[in-house]
Amino acid sequence: MSESTTEVLVGGAVLAVAIGFLVYAGQATGFSIGKTGDYPLTASFRSVEGVTVGTDVRLAGVKIGTISEMKLNPVTFRADMQLTVKDGILIPDDSAAVISSEGLLGGNFVEIYPGGSPDNFEPGDEIDDTQGAVSLISLLMKYVSGSGGDSSQ
Repeated sequence: MSESTTEVLVGGAVLAVAIGFLVYAGQATGFSIGKTGDYPLTASFRSVEGVTVGTDVRLAGVKIGTISEMKLNPVTFRADMQLTVKDGILIPDDSAAVISSEGLLGGNFVEIYPGGSPDNFEPGDEIDDTQGAVSLISLLMKYVSGSGGDSSQ
């Protein structure tokens, strides 16, 4: 009898730890069942190197949303991106979206630089002012090769 009681208690503890892990993982990734209250914005970038679906969208360093969709536009050959922003965060309609890096070895994210317009983006609007990812390798190659663009020589 005591062996089966011990097995049941250990099994219950393992199950509780597994459920706790799933809840923590869901909160850490921003996953939620029946999530509502977000609105979409679109943006078109020359290069989206280093970001994927699920990457953070930040404003002043604070996560305000995620990238929900990315696809290549076959007409413009640019990467069209859909950003999902938390409801209640009003972004001026002259704001810029820039792919930024967390540091030399850090990951990339989309940074929103707010403008000064009194009007705000509505759901489904497009952010026109965008700046794609800067390739660290190409910058290093320009520096090493000496073609840094200094025309004063």
